[in-house]
Amino acid sequence: MWRLLLFISALCLAAALIARWFFGMRVLADEGKRACRCDLATWMPLADDSAVLHRAEDSAAEFGRQLRAKALAEWRDSDPKAAAARENSRRFGMAVPPLSGLVAVFAVLVAKIPVMGGISVLLAATALASVLGVLSLAPELAAITREAKKLRTAKNFPRRDDEDAVIRCAVAHAWKETLPPILGLLQR
Repeated sequence: MWRLLLFISALCLAAALIARWFFGMRVLADEGKRACRCDLATWMPLADDSAVLHRAEDSAAEFGRQLRAKALAEWRDSDPKAAAARENSRRFGMAVPPLSGLVAVFAVLVAKIPVMGGISVLLAATALASVLGVLSLAPELAAITREAKKLRTAKNFPRRDDEDAVIRCAVAHAWKETLPPILGLLQR
């Protein structure tokens, strides 16, 4: 039973890591360093943005991060229930794997389950958090798409290539952040 749980969990984790790499990390590595220029008169970051200085020229990854932040803020205003559900699934991914790891370690130490069982429980909890994160990603991507349409009509970027790179980086940031942080240690 433990081996079956371990096998299924490993398959889910491998699929999630591959998807995160393909749709997130790879795109940020390819497009993220691209220097983009925008019109600061129309491109205004959020009021609570942590950046001290906003420049008209920055990397596509940074503009993509700002676009994703704008999309998430707009989504929280227009559909707070769906945005809260997405945030709760992200919190679940942050809390459940470490806590299940602690439970598994204590269960192994008091000899309630074998070591293989402890590893299986940890991987199963991480796989569950990964699957929930990927399944709840679609509404966030829809919010980024809506914000990207506004970006295209506002003509914030003089070059269409810059605009496309920024949109791809915004989607890539969403994919990068969808898995539990414990898996982020594996893919840097």
